[in-house]
Amino acid sequence: MNRVVITGLGCVTPIGSTVAEFRDSLFSGRTGISPIVNVPDAPDGDPGVRYKQAAQIFDFDPAQHLDSGIVSATNRNTHFAIVAARQAAAQAELLKHHAPGDIAIIMGCACGGRSSEEHEVKGLYTRNARAHPLTIVRTMSSAGASNISIDLRITGPTLDISTACASSTHAIGLAFHMVRSGMSTAAICGGHEAPLSWGFYRAWDSMRVVSPTQCRPYAADRDGMTLGEGAAMLVIETLESAQARKATILGEIVGFGMSADANHITQPQAEGAAAAMRKALADANASPGDVGYINAHGTGTQANDATEAAAIHQVFGPRASQIPLSSTKSLHGHAIGASGALEALATVLALQEGRLPHTAGVVNPDTSLNIDIIVSEPRPTGPIVALSNSLAFGGLNAVIALRTWK
Repeated sequence: MNRVVITGLGCVTPIGSTVAEFRDSLFSGRTGISPIVNVPDAPDGDPGVRYKQAAQIFDFDPAQHLDSGIVSATNRNTHFAIVAARQAAAQAELLKHHAPGDIAIIMGCACGGRSSEEHEVKGLYTRNARAHPLTIVRTMSSAGASNISIDLRITGPTLDISTACASSTHAIGLAFHMVRSGMSTAAICGGHEAPLSWGFYRAWDSMRVVSPTQCRPYAADRDGMTLGEGAAMLVIETLESAQARKATILGEIVGFGMSADANHITQPQAEGAAAAMRKALADANASPGDVGYINAHGTGTQANDATEAAAIHQVFGPRASQIPLSSTKSLHGHAIGASGALEALATVLALQEGRLPHTAGVVNPDTSLNIDIIVSEPRPTGPIVALSNSLAFGGLNAVIALRTWK
């Protein structure tokens, strides 16, 4: 089995459209959550929901990065995907050192081109309008993966995974196993989402799990999640290939675990999340005592945060209250299928910098959970194993284990 290292990173997020900007926001606690504006197809741009904030991207103009033909033929989520993948591939000098057929592209995207689909459906039902001939290719979830392949001329295994909020963590985990086994010599993996449409806002409003104030994971006064959008990408390859060409190694992926609750479509179960964490540790040949940080799924809902804390206690026993934990969703929001990729990026940067990001906006942690929630400011750390958790609707759990590169 090959060791698998990270040699490239890329992102387009509400807290920065480059990795450098994302890093600055992550460690300064600068949030990308702001009042909702300019919702396509909504009357006066107002979605008419009880919550008023989301994590939106305002500093991204696709015309500055992509040809006009690509911009018009693809949805916003695909724009994010192509640009973030270009950043990661450029940093890794991916195509200079790997044959196009040996590189995999494994993406996580759950919602597809939601805004394009809603726009065409609105025209159909209100005016019996003819759908745009590019509606299908704009809306399919795999459009991001396909367009990255076309843009970078990569001909290796290319696919999209849609497992709700665990999509991109599943994608990173699958890519990791493919490179580790030798199926591919390298991969671009991660996720992308741009779901902030009128219908999406209204659908989540009906679920009553979105915060009317702002996402505060693990806070005593938490009152829900905050929706977001964005993309994050990792280039991974074998340690042997990275060292042979003297590449800068940014981190190492050492394990991947996944499970299903088999319990309820929306109510999480601690046993399922615990099983995924245990499997990630076993895959990494690591013990619970090796873990020095958990980037939690941490949505800020009552059910998720309590269940995830209970799962951590199941896995780590008496050490559970001593393992530093944070959720970065209070900065970049909950980007659905892309969330795990944004959080993997945050975890890589934390290990690289030797600083663990704090959970922004939390003043009074929920002490009843008996976990070590990082608040107020980042916390220094030495070399450790870290877990990044994604716990999705449908009880689909995915966890990756990363180790500080030294």
